[in-house]
Amino acid sequence: EGKGKRRNPLHDFKKTGELMLIKVNKTLEVKTKLLNTTEQCAKRCSRNKGLSFTCKAFAYDRVTKRCHWLSFNSLTNGVRKKQDHAFDLYEKKDYVRNCIIGKGANYKGTISVTKSGIQCQAWNSMIPHEH
Repeated sequence: EGKGKRRNPLHDFKKTGELMLIKVNKTLEVKTKLLNTTEQCAKRCSRNKGLSFTCKAFAYDRVTKRCHWLSFNSLTNGVRKKQDHAFDLYEKKDYVRNCIIGKGANYKGTISVTKSGIQCQAWNSMIPHEH
């Protein structure tokens, strides 16, 4: 079982249809390339292959079949959302989810307080608790 089956790289992404992200902050990076499928875009984003930045999301232009890899996502400062019927936005779940799965090793979200409002302990701190 499982032999010959490949994991779909899109599984690691949250899809929002008909949305594009526009960078207001000029230091944020984008790279584009013609690719036939969203799976190819996702695979390259996940591996950061050929990118000079950590890929946090990509937008796929269904009309031109162009992939736009982004060094940012919808939660990044200096970014605005734009409705665009040609695009689908795919954001890495690790960067946009507000919960920790398992031990939280891949969590890269922005939540830093508990449900009851207590500040979280820094990962590199052994105070007030040991890991």
